[in-house]
Amino acid sequence: MLDQKRVVIEKVTPQLDGGVHFVKRVVDEHVNVTADVFSDGHDLVACSVLFKHEKARKWEEVRMHPTHNDSWEASFQVSEQGFYEYKVEGWVDYALNWQHGTDRKIADGQHVTSELLEGAEYLKALKKKATDTEKRYLNVVIGYFTNEKDYEKAIKEATSDKLHDLFVKYPERFLANESQPLQVYVDRLKARFSTWYEFFPRSASKEEGKHGTFKDCEALLPRVAKMGFDTLYFPPIHPIGEVNRKGKNNSTEAQDGDVGSPWGIGSKEGGHTSIHRELGSEKDFKSLVNKAKELGIEVAMDFALQAAPDHPWVKEHPEWFKWRPDGTVQYAENPPKKYQDILPIYFESKDWKNLWKEMLNAALYWVEEFGIRVFRVDNPHTKPYFFWGWLMAEVKKKYPDVLFLSEAFTRPKVMQQLAKQGYTQSYTYFTWRNTKAELIEYVEELTKTDQREYFRPNFWPNTPDINPWALQGGNEAVHLQKYFLAATLSSNTGLYGPVFEYMVSEAVPGKEEYWDSEKYQLRHWDWNKENKLTTLITRINEARKAHESLQQTNNIKFLSIENENLIAYYKYNDDRTDETLLIVNLDPYYAQQGWVQVPLQDLGISEGHQMQVHDVITGSSYVWDKEWCFVELHPTLPFHLFKISK
Repeated sequence: MLDQKRVVIEKVTPQLDGGVHFVKRVVDEHVNVTADVFSDGHDLVACSVLFKHEKARKWEEVRMHPTHNDSWEASFQVSEQGFYEYKVEGWVDYALNWQHGTDRKIADGQHVTSELLEGAEYLKALKKKATDTEKRYLNVVIGYFTNEKDYEKAIKEATSDKLHDLFVKYPERFLANESQPLQVYVDRLKARFSTWYEFFPRSASKEEGKHGTFKDCEALLPRVAKMGFDTLYFPPIHPIGEVNRKGKNNSTEAQDGDVGSPWGIGSKEGGHTSIHRELGSEKDFKSLVNKAKELGIEVAMDFALQAAPDHPWVKEHPEWFKWRPDGTVQYAENPPKKYQDILPIYFESKDWKNLWKEMLNAALYWVEEFGIRVFRVDNPHTKPYFFWGWLMAEVKKKYPDVLFLSEAFTRPKVMQQLAKQGYTQSYTYFTWRNTKAELIEYVEELTKTDQREYFRPNFWPNTPDINPWALQGGNEAVHLQKYFLAATLSSNTGLYGPVFEYMVSEAVPGKEEYWDSEKYQLRHWDWNKENKLTTLITRINEARKAHESLQQTNNIKFLSIENENLIAYYKYNDDRTDETLLIVNLDPYYAQQGWVQVPLQDLGISEGHQMQVHDVITGSSYVWDKEWCFVELHPTLPFHLFKISK
């Protein structure tokens, strides 16, 4: 079908893969839209961003402004959870083109009587949309334009800002064209800013050798809240399989009393919608969830789609698993690792539709019965991407508050695809980034590429699965560095405790795995123990809550500092009402000195202007008035977190 168009619209951003996937925001954030918009010839064009929430009937509009080389930009704010659509519309703006041409002719000394008569026609069209006050003004101007005696008044009004603003307000969209609609999904604030703490409920008992319960976990909630964590994540709380149960330190032969891995889900006592009986009852779990909420903590559940050999699904739905020719079932493998206690779900089953529905029902059970709104998803990269896109969309249709954290330490494009499918947050490679160059390169990849539009990183220095080389035998300074970097480079952060704050890092020889791992046995902890790490983790988390610049990840600038063992960065919120400057000594053994270049231009000040930097961790304050300022950091306290006051 022929359609007459003159305006070209190209390179609309943000968009992912030609609009196949949506970008992400949280409530009250802005979407900054850019596009190349131009036409043939010399006529002026104008353009707008049109946007609306999925439940709205009418499009809202914000005019775009030219930047350079036919590029335009504008931003709109998202105020509700759910999907928004946005698109760019462009048109030839003959009224503005008339005003611009007339202005140039007048400036050249030309007589423009004919042009004024032409302009009167544009003003008559404006009257159809104008308010009563505006109509009165337009009638006066039309009189000037059509009366030679009022020529001087006419040319003054013809080039006035007031008339220009009316043309902008009520455009005639001649030969309009528009881009394809794009989508942005809007989450609640916690999608962007959260502070996670993980521990094993079965290790919560005060009595050594005794299985912990939800009641024991309730007693630990004040500790978690005091340290400043707002999300408490539990490994799976379901019945644990008895067939092929793992023993201590991942032994393939369990001894009497071995508790097995919580990820070996399912037994004769139930599966993914059941609770391990030694942890307590459904009533106990509801009580724990509610008590946590009273303290500002959300309980996050592990969502692991796999089954122990004695999971009820294996008997009830054998077609959901892959069977070998000899009649045995295929257990999970990641060569050379073997997981004999776990059977992977066979997503290529002919009964895949019922399989998908069962997975969805399992997630919705915890959402609807217990008010769970946060899931950490185990190994999502071993299940079909499009399954996850479907499941998360189905959950969020009914419960938009639900957030999903992707636990996938794998190839970059795989991790990115999971985020594109809808994962709210993602584990990252931060755990293995230790040097200044590695940290800067990785954070800039996350914040300066299109990943900033959809991949929300969650930085963890350790997990039950990962005891990184840097922490194995690491001293106090290493632990302080790693948590400070995780908590200030990323607005989403977490740690696995209490092994982290108690610096328990004995490893399986030659591997990044914990020795006597809680994945396979009970551990007994002195939960009342406090040390320098618990104190400073608390202060760091308090600073995160107090400073909006630390509640986002993307607004970051790394600063020059003349020492490779020191890393410095400047962070700010969108309107720059909160600005922080952070410096870390990456050497866990020796003091390091250097000169940091203060970002004067970003701060909007010049050299010589006195500004105060207040260290919110120690309470110390300094006055800086130079572009380059001296710092010295010792391993005993290897970081500064400066609040900038200008």
